[in-house]
Amino acid sequence: MTEPTGTARRPRRPGFALVGALLLTLPGILLRLTGAHPVHWLAALGFGLAIVGAAFLLGWAAEVVQLDISAGLALALLALIAVLPEYAVDFVFTSKAGTNPKEFAPLALANMTGANQLLIGVGWSLVVLLAAYRIRTTGVGAGAAEDATAPASTNTDVELARTHAVEIAFLAAATAYGLTLPLRRTITLFDAAVLVTIFVVYLIRIAKAPAEEHELVGCAAMIGGLPVRRRRLAVAVLFVVAAGIILLCAEHFAESLVATGEEFGISTFLLVKWLAPLASEAPELLIAGMFAWRLNTNAGLGALVSSKVNQWTLLVGTLPIVFAIASSSMHGLPLDTLQREELFVTAAQSAFAVAILASRSISVREAKILLSLFIVQFVATGALPEAARGPARVLTGITYLVLAATQLVAERRAVPALMRDGLRTPYAELVAGEVS
Repeated sequence: MTEPTGTARRPRRPGFALVGALLLTLPGILLRLTGAHPVHWLAALGFGLAIVGAAFLLGWAAEVVQLDISAGLALALLALIAVLPEYAVDFVFTSKAGTNPKEFAPLALANMTGANQLLIGVGWSLVVLLAAYRIRTTGVGAGAAEDATAPASTNTDVELARTHAVEIAFLAAATAYGLTLPLRRTITLFDAAVLVTIFVVYLIRIAKAPAEEHELVGCAAMIGGLPVRRRRLAVAVLFVVAAGIILLCAEHFAESLVATGEEFGISTFLLVKWLAPLASEAPELLIAGMFAWRLNTNAGLGALVSSKVNQWTLLVGTLPIVFAIASSSMHGLPLDTLQREELFVTAAQSAFAVAILASRSISVREAKILLSLFIVQFVATGALPEAARGPARVLTGITYLVLAATQLVAERRAVPALMRDGLRTPYAELVAGEVS
């Protein structure tokens, strides 16, 4: 078999990052194997670090596996891998809600909404702002990583390739449906069927993309540079070890977060919403930031947009299924007022983000708006009195929707072409359009 195409930039200190990720997993593994019961916050820290380390291992393995399997299978596998850390924690709360809905149902969507809001508010903004800083300090335009002959430029807008219209179009479809969820009392199996179907159709569509040469960096480059058999063995070991660590630690991490909140009088919902996603999203955000720093903004932002599609379809869609299995019923996952407010903010933020991407680009100004609204929401929901947090969430969601409507009006001529490219235009034509 011929060696798959792909390029890899070897890290200056090969193996250091891999050893560091493995060391991060040790506290959680030792807590599980020894049966030790430290104070709750220390247990949460140990298990959380283990999930961070495992997420790094998964990310590197996912990058390298693209060298050895078909494009369609790689996309399906990568989609499942991308949501595994978030799903593991949400699975715990959702399954517990099946037998104790009063205590755990309010937490079932906390990690999902936090991860989605963090991904756009921080992740997308991070790519744009880092790239803008690099462009201003180096004078090299975005896209220099893809094209070594790219001329000097002061344009700081981050533009996505035409092929990324597919992700944007399906994110738009998922967001449109997601805006109806806050109006419900439950997320039903019908909702699960709709969202999972969107995800499956998305995979079928994107699997038709032509094979691309994958550029590996950092630890992934070190693994990708191994001989074929050793590389495949290393990838398989990383997958098994990382998945095992996540499954080993996820439930105890979730339980420790709840216990920590109760012990210190901190809102358990806020702990689950913000701390759990930090553990699972940190590697993905770091990798996207590295791409942005190297001015490979198409890869950095494109990966985060794809991850958003996966989370907003597959992750949300599978939760009612987990609840139905755990509760041995056909009832939907119950939503209280807090969850409906969070779903509203999450869907509204997604609507604004999609509206921005109608032009397949994000400016520094738009990135600052996304980041600013996220910071305001983050501070308000933690600092305001409990009675004022609900109105603050609703106001934030309305702000997102108003901005989304304004942006869509401004980009109204670009929307039909974007949706046509994303849903119907053959990939060959999309790629040819980029070349021309």
